[in-house]
Amino acid sequence: MSYCLNPNCSKPQNPPAAKICRNCRSKLLLRDRYRAIKAIGQGGFGRTFLAVDEDKPSKPRCVIKQFLPPETPLIPSASNRNSKKAAELFEQEAMRLDELGKHPQIPELLAYCIQDSRQYVVQEFIDGQNLAQIVETEGTFTENQIHDLLNSLLPVLHFIHSHNVIHRDIKPGNIICRADKQLVLVDFGAAKIATGTALLKTGTSIGSPEYIAPEQARGKAFFTSDLYSLGVTCLYLLSQVSPFDLFDPGEDAWIWRQYLANNPVSEQLGKILDKMIANATNRRYQTAVEVLKEINPQSAIDLAIPQKNSKLVKAGKTPAQPQQPTYNWQCLHTLTGHKNLIYSVAFSPNGEVVASGSDDKTIKLWGVEDGQEIVTLTGHANSVYTVAFSPDGQMLASSSHDKTVKLWRMKDGQEIRSLLGHINSVYGAAFSPDGEIIASCSWDKTIKIWRVKDAQEIRTLAGHTNLVYFVAFSPDGETLASCSWDRTIKIWRVKDGKLIRTLTGHTDSVRCIAFSPNGEFLASGSHDNTIKIWWIKDWQEVLTITGHSWYVDSIAFSPHGQILASSSNQTIKIWRVKDGQEICNIGGHTNSVYSVNFSPEGEFLASGSSDKTIKIWGCEG
Repeated sequence: MSYCLNPNCSKPQNPPAAKICRNCRSKLLLRDRYRAIKAIGQGGFGRTFLAVDEDKPSKPRCVIKQFLPPETPLIPSASNRNSKKAAELFEQEAMRLDELGKHPQIPELLAYCIQDSRQYVVQEFIDGQNLAQIVETEGTFTENQIHDLLNSLLPVLHFIHSHNVIHRDIKPGNIICRADKQLVLVDFGAAKIATGTALLKTGTSIGSPEYIAPEQARGKAFFTSDLYSLGVTCLYLLSQVSPFDLFDPGEDAWIWRQYLANNPVSEQLGKILDKMIANATNRRYQTAVEVLKEINPQSAIDLAIPQKNSKLVKAGKTPAQPQQPTYNWQCLHTLTGHKNLIYSVAFSPNGEVVASGSDDKTIKLWGVEDGQEIVTLTGHANSVYTVAFSPDGQMLASSSHDKTVKLWRMKDGQEIRSLLGHINSVYGAAFSPDGEIIASCSWDKTIKIWRVKDAQEIRTLAGHTNLVYFVAFSPDGETLASCSWDRTIKIWRVKDGKLIRTLTGHTDSVRCIAFSPNGEFLASGSHDNTIKIWWIKDWQEVLTITGHSWYVDSIAFSPHGQILASSSNQTIKIWRVKDGQEICNIGGHTNSVYSVNFSPEGEFLASGSSDKTIKIWGCEG
């Protein structure tokens, strides 16, 4: 059976192999790949379908989520604002799932797309029952089951919180138990990026009223808010009584123990749950690790102290001894001042200044020699994703989640102009080698070419089927490379915007690209944990570099082109380009490193991280 995705179709059922709905003539395949077979849920702003992935021989099942806003009225209203907010949350769910990546207890994001002017998210199908269904059919949980639940889910919360994400809707219905008894946390539609000042802002109350923390009901959510919701979830599973009835507002106290006459719990577990659900945030556990210390100290230690060697070794194999690095990079300065994570760092052409772009909406300029902040540039209305100096060092370009690219005058830090035209977040921006044009790329799946002198759009390059993460000009300025969530790299001719070549080979999103200084090679980093080197003469892949155990978020060639730096999770690696050998592993950041860049002479390396710091590294080669 094929199910038509058109919400206005009166007869959505179709034959299994049909491509076009025989009733309304709409396309039945999403992205020519995902076929809905039946509707399995509907809410105020969308529908959910069980589907199959016809691009794979086994046709595995998946889930399609379709956003369905109500008709937009001519006069703005509360419902109109709610619809807009719901659309943002839907897009946000895709972003959060992509950022969290492939965790065995979080559904994998397979695709995000817009088809027939409707938003869609495709994600892994989790086969099992949610805990609300299980408690309904099997009865209340025992203390041992609650221990198992906490042991299973607290590491998941630690994982998402370490990626600066608050789930905001933890409840029995959003926890699925697979057939193998593994618990999976689903529905990240309410999830929120949680960085610095974002935690202090009051916003819309989001979540399920029975389970959300008091501060979340007032529009503020913290990491400990998720722990509160998990604690309340445990109370419901133990009692099968609505959390509203487990709290006495007259006494301003929880009375959940009164409902456990036939299902008592130990004093130890009772104290843990009481602390998780305390009304005041400062009386609760602040992290998932703190809770885990109470019930499983060894697991808490394993989470708090990451393993140095995370690579799997096959049975019978002896791990190879680590190669001695031929370069010794030492941290010279740790730059602090940003309130949120740093997405991008860049050196000025003279090597004297480092620029950083942050989730706190600001750009900061720092002196390389002394590590002191020079100035803070404000003007963006949302996160700053990329910063790039013009070749002559007179200007700085910045791209933002606010859908703009801004140009800044370096002599006084004043905003010169904004480049307007993208209809969604602008992830990347790059100056051409002559500094006369800028390329920008966006979640709207396009690349735009702009004239610097008057901010006029020259052309739009379309061809990617999903968001475009990064753009880079070749050293001669004749070609432009772009990389995308659609797993491809595209090569464009700058003079007329013609698509020259599409490079395929990565098995997941391509996050970053860089041309070698001599223009002979292109490097790409991907969410498949690899780096690939492509020979520009024929655009063939010549080398795949493996060694990272997580997403590759940033890459940069050294000025002489003999080494390549890459960042993944909390580490930076230095590779020898000619053979892909790792020659140095740099540790020091306490959270994900999103950007690395060499100074013009190659003696320094800058890195920006979600630990809110920039580090300047010096090489003692």
